[in-house]
Amino acid sequence: MSLDGAYDDGNIFAKIVRGEIPSVTVWEDDQVLAFMDVFPQSKGHVLVISKTSKARNLLDAEAKTLGRLIGAVQKTARAVRAALKPDGLVVTQFNGAPAGQTVFHLHFHIIPRWDGVPLGRHGEGMADTDALKALAAQIADRLER
Repeated sequence: MSLDGAYDDGNIFAKIVRGEIPSVTVWEDDQVLAFMDVFPQSKGHVLVISKTSKARNLLDAEAKTLGRLIGAVQKTARAVRAALKPDGLVVTQFNGAPAGQTVFHLHFHIIPRWDGVPLGRHGEGMADTDALKALAAQIADRLER
């Protein structure tokens, strides 16, 4: 998909927001949802999305939405750091299929990294739901309120 186009209400993240597909929630409020990536690139890989915006990518998003999302990304990244003690964190966001975007609903990835541990490939394998729930609870316990 190109950078331009209409928002597809049938994308997987829209379905998650509507409760049509289950997810493992780390935290949410009326505008933002942070949940575990079921195809993680590393232990503790979290996605942060808007629950209200129909932006497909960064270029489509309203400034107010971006402000809210980046604040949520920081809040979540701090909790991931406190809970999992990684050596580093990758925070990334893709725009368009050639850039690696596979779900066309604006989202950010928070990927913990440890020295000497290779980064997995996205989509390489589905994570165990119980393990994701345990990680989500561990991260949620470290959220700054």
